Amino acid sequence: MLKIRLSLRGKRGQRSFRLVVIDSRRKRDSGNYLVDVGFYNPNTKEMRLDKDNIQKWLNHGAQPTSTVQSLLKKQHDL
Repeated sequence: MLKIRLSLRGKRGQRSFRLVVIDSRRKRDSGNYLVDVGFYNPNTKEMRLDKDNIQKWLNHGAQPTSTVQSLLKKQHDL
């Protein structure tokens, strides 16, 4: 099963996350994701999402995690 989840980047105190489509059996930060569909920085509240690509993966059956779902709802587009 495919998941859209957050992948951790950055050093302590300066964390940022990538939204990636990955097989649910893989580790969070393994780097073996299928596609990078967005970026989120909780420190600056900056968020960039590839809405078309996210919608494509959702239509193909990818399930967002609860955290990603809340980020998508904040965008009001998906």
